[in-house]
Amino acid sequence: MPEWLVLILAMLAACAVVVAITLIRHKAAPVDEDPSETPDVIEYMTMWIGVVYAIVLGLAIAGVWEARSSAQDHVQAEAQALHEISERVQVYPADARDRIRDDVNAYVGHVVTTEWKEMADHRRMTGRGTELLDRLRTDVTSYQPKTDFEAQAYQPLVDQVAAVDQARNARADSVEPTMPGVVWFGLLGGGVVTIGMVFALQIRRTPRELILAGLFSALIAFLLFLIWDFDAPYSRGITASAEPFFALFPDIKG
Repeated sequence: MPEWLVLILAMLAACAVVVAITLIRHKAAPVDEDPSETPDVIEYMTMWIGVVYAIVLGLAIAGVWEARSSAQDHVQAEAQALHEISERVQVYPADARDRIRDDVNAYVGHVVTTEWKEMADHRRMTGRGTELLDRLRTDVTSYQPKTDFEAQAYQPLVDQVAAVDQARNARADSVEPTMPGVVWFGLLGGGVVTIGMVFALQIRRTPRELILAGLFSALIAFLLFLIWDFDAPYSRGITASAEPFFALFPDIKG
């Protein structure tokens, strides 16, 4: 099911539940009930519950967005380091240069096809990707420079391989969702409490109040969906993209 359809259904369901509960409560209310007689303490509690929950939602959205941005930064750093290896190795003899560039292309090709799909579907890296990176590291570090010019390029190349490894490990750490289960419990529970406090204000069955209650519940559902969508940087919704690899290695086909 498309995620936009899930979002629409969730928002409609939230609206329907709130409106249905309001109508049922209105029919079950005593005849002499006065909705305008809401104690001040309930209005005060409702206000503060809404404020606290809004702060929690804002922090959660900022957290998952930062995690998604960091995941994209890891991809950019990995692609840039691989590109630097491919360019700087041009000072090496043809056989060593071509071998290292083939290693780079093989690794990039595997990442943007097989490994990226594995990350999206199963939230894990591939052993083959690790093997290809190890082969690249071996070919770079095992080369013995024959001239001063090659010697000057050797250590920067080794450093770039280390940068690739570091970025790959960071990408692996970003595969799993960033929000712990206990936080989701608080977000969902807080949403139920926040929407439930609307009924403590004894809203009536007027079209204006029903529309506002429905829109309020739909907004809560949308924000929770947004957090869930951003929580898996490589698998859902607005995901981190492999575009840096394609931009720096245009010959690689995804």
